[in-house]
Amino acid sequence: MVDLPPLYDDLTFLSPLSDERAASLVGFIADAHPDTVLDIGCDWGELLLRSLAAVPEARGLGVDLESQHLEDARRRAVERGLADWASFDARDARTFTGSFDAVVCIGASQIWGPQVDEEQPLDYTAALVALRQLLPAGGRLVYGEAVWSVPPTAAAMSALGGRPDEYLAVDSVVALARQHGFSVANVEVATQGEWDAFEAGFRAGFEHWIHAHPADHEDQQEVHRQLQDQRDRYMNGYRGVLGMAYLSLIAD
Repeated sequence: MVDLPPLYDDLTFLSPLSDERAASLVGFIADAHPDTVLDIGCDWGELLLRSLAAVPEARGLGVDLESQHLEDARRRAVERGLADWASFDARDARTFTGSFDAVVCIGASQIWGPQVDEEQPLDYTAALVALRQLLPAGGRLVYGEAVWSVPPTAAAMSALGGRPDEYLAVDSVVALARQHGFSVANVEVATQGEWDAFEAGFRAGFEHWIHAHPADHEDQQEVHRQLQDQRDRYMNGYRGVLGMAYLSLIAD
């Protein structure tokens, strides 16, 4: 197996999310002046740290099961002078109890549904029910999740989990949020430009490896194959079909 560098090193967020859209989501959280912010599946903590910078009195907790992500998050907190306000733990979000003024959950709904390797439809309902239990009335949730932008094509399904019901359309996710205890303050959907930038940033890890090793390296062919496979899956598969919705929700 080729020892590749982390494929997220060139990304700001592990999601098709621009700085401008991130600022909008942070503003939604900051407008409520929360004392506590929880980020489930926080990756390297970028959105949580931006939220804490916007609400100086707030304390934040980021949870993720990837140890390297948590190390990066703690380092960033120190660099930005937020180490006293931000903590990061490797914890199973299904064990959380208690109440937080604001919660962020982007691309982590699978925590409450079937295991990813079971290749079952994403369980938005289980995620929304669990997240609602962490918020008081009036608490704010930034919920970001994959959706079908258009009815899934055979090429898109082949490149992803192979199921037409793997994801829902954004309108259906909005309806589920309303059914399970939330008012919808805003709905945003990632643009094609955000997706293209995200995919390019992900593929950059392969490209860095290729340029860092001699052309006759024994693994060059394999890394080139992986890079081309990823490019083909996106460009000829789910580009323009798989979307990402960001819902700004207020607990009823």
